[in-house]
Amino acid sequence: MTLRQSACLHAALQVGYHLLDRGGSALLAVEQTIRVLERSGLFNAGNGSKLQLDGIPRMDASIMEGQSLRAGTVASIEGILHPITAARLVMEHTPHVLLVGPHAGRFARHFKLERHRVAGTPRRFSLKTALRKSTAGRDRHGTVGAVSLDRTGTVAAGASTGGIELMLPGRVGDTPIIGSGVYADNDTGAVSMTGWGESIIRLAVAKEICDRLGQGRTPATAARLVLGKLVDRINGSAGCLVLTPDGRFTIRHSTSHMMAGWWDGKGEPIVKDQFR
Repeated sequence: MTLRQSACLHAALQVGYHLLDRGGSALLAVEQTIRVLERSGLFNAGNGSKLQLDGIPRMDASIMEGQSLRAGTVASIEGILHPITAARLVMEHTPHVLLVGPHAGRFARHFKLERHRVAGTPRRFSLKTALRKSTAGRDRHGTVGAVSLDRTGTVAAGASTGGIELMLPGRVGDTPIIGSGVYADNDTGAVSMTGWGESIIRLAVAKEICDRLGQGRTPATAARLVLGKLVDRINGSAGCLVLTPDGRFTIRHSTSHMMAGWWDGKGEPIVKDQFR
């Protein structure tokens, strides 16, 4: 973790907490926290999104709140600086949950969201090369995410990503799939994931962690059991943020490191690249 990344995480945590402290919703805090990270260009999301094999960055994002289980997501969206806001607009202005591709971009432009412009031109690729490079790049992640709890006891979760560097165009990971990359339910808790998306999807990890919370497990135990299952069953890798409606939380990962942090308004935000 670089000093710039650490400073950005500090700033993002402060933005989110101060919104909550002023009575803002958990949903707003999650969105605005993630927007700081998207804008920074320091992570694989928004300004920092990795290029796919054809030289174009395509982004995924999702957001969910736990009171009514409302959710919105976008996948393979191009040209938008803040996909997390596009996801929230899907949730609040349509009867749908997920919009994809050019139609998601058209929807975001209708609301005049800030554009994300990338220098360079698309390039041609072969399917054989794409498959080989996509497989080789599976361990390079950088998804950003947040979970939050507001004064009403409502939890929210969100995530935003540029996917895997040089991945096959059209590939979609776990981030925009509700129950895999994110989940939020006031009866159990909020979860935001990062890691190898294909493995997270196959176990619907975010929802399974929430289900374990509903069975009475602590956040730390629920995360440990599900991440352990991910490794044991399919050799997957992931990290998670987990927060319950009564304020208990954990940050845990099966990878060697994961940049993350938390803040409850006391002292300074806690930011590290390993949580065990």
